[in-house]
Amino acid sequence: MVPIEKLDSHTAVSSWLAKYGNDMYSWAYYKTSSKETAEDLVQDTMISVYKSYEKYKPGSNPKTWLFTILNNKIIDYYRSSNTQKSVNQTTLQGNKLDDDNFDSNGLWNKAQEPLWGNTEEHLLDNPDFLAVMESCIENLPPNWKGVVLGKYFHHKKGSQICKELGITSSNLWQMSHRAKLQLKECLEANWKNK
Repeated sequence: MVPIEKLDSHTAVSSWLAKYGNDMYSWAYYKTSSKETAEDLVQDTMISVYKSYEKYKPGSNPKTWLFTILNNKIIDYYRSSNTQKSVNQTTLQGNKLDDDNFDSNGLWNKAQEPLWGNTEEHLLDNPDFLAVMESCIENLPPNWKGVVLGKYFHHKKGSQICKELGITSSNLWQMSHRAKLQLKECLEANWKNK
């Protein structure tokens, strides 16, 4: 016969999964861009919740507790796979990453020819290049544009950019990364044609 404590924890954990499971999955998917990984992370979270149910303080918000555990699982996932993970070939802004730019370990392919070719001229001194770059920056989504301008042109601190845009530090990193990828693609498409 199952002890009452276990039955209570099972009932509570089951109800939390029913109530918050979709939100947890959405968050994990947003952070990993992988359905399978998101499912695994939510499952691992719920197993941990069940095993450590006695640590839950009655009266506190269960969603906060669940998401704290989920966020730790996400951090652990990236820590454990940081050096082994290859570049995720998911779509960013509708465009796949160029396979030729990365080696089999997902690291930048140093053998790849420099993006703009070998040139003696500093591109930031070239008015034509600056016009193309300005156009590419203007085509970024508004928050991405704010991150790029704040970080690279106005040299603002991350905390200041987050406050101005109303985003978290992890959003700042993601927006910066994705904006750089989109800018690279835009500059390649528009500058090489000059």
